[in-house]
Amino acid sequence: MSPRSASVNEELRRRSQQRLLQATVDLVDEYGYEATTLASIADRAGAARGLVSYYFPGKRQLLQSAVHRLMHTELAAALAREPVPTGDDAGRELLARAIDAILGLARDRPRLMRTHMAGILQAEGFIQCAEQQRLAELLRETVVAYGSDAPDTDYRLLRALLMGAVVAVLLPGAPMPTARLRAELFHRYGLDWEQGDPPGSDDAPEAPDGDTPRQTSAARATAPPPTPAGRSGPAPAPGSGDDADADGPAVSRT
Repeated sequence: MSPRSASVNEELRRRSQQRLLQATVDLVDEYGYEATTLASIADRAGAARGLVSYYFPGKRQLLQSAVHRLMHTELAAALAREPVPTGDDAGRELLARAIDAILGLARDRPRLMRTHMAGILQAEGFIQCAEQQRLAELLRETVVAYGSDAPDTDYRLLRALLMGAVVAVLLPGAPMPTARLRAELFHRYGLDWEQGDPPGSDDAPEAPDGDTPRQTSAARATAPPPTPAGRSGPAPAPGSGDDADADGPAVSRT
């Protein structure tokens, strides 16, 4: 029997890693971080227990990679959903879809996302990995499609705003409604409420200035654009500085 080729071995490794990442998000979502062990992850993935430690240095790193993979796959699916946006308004539709994809994870998988955010706020912070880089690339591409002329800065701002919104949705004892946070983000970027994946019409709150977030094309044509990052205007959200360029959530239209 001839030995497997390098490409076959690489594909087998990729599949093993994906099974471990999927098992991690499923188990943490079901049982919580503390109750999920590396052994249980290996068992759920149908992998040898030593394989987990071979691919990942620890459970915290494994969880971050697993959640980043979930985020970038959900985001990629939302951006590619039919009908694919075209024309002058495509960038705004893509940004709306990106915002809804991230807020949707906070709404639908609160235990998992709360655990993920808590891990990021620990001393080690963001863990650089291939899954995180894929998420960052998708968000940056969305910022470029939206029309940013400073995508590196605007990506970091979008990331910070999305992370802040996720924390607000998940804050124990004082959560904010997802629709309210969606309205704030859509208002900031001049997006129509019906773009992206909107909740029911009854959930649409008023925008911060008292207008509804259902801004019409005619209103957008006469309204000033959102303030680009780094220029005069409203102060950026906490954590939106030009420091580490890492995780998913985060733009500013020019």
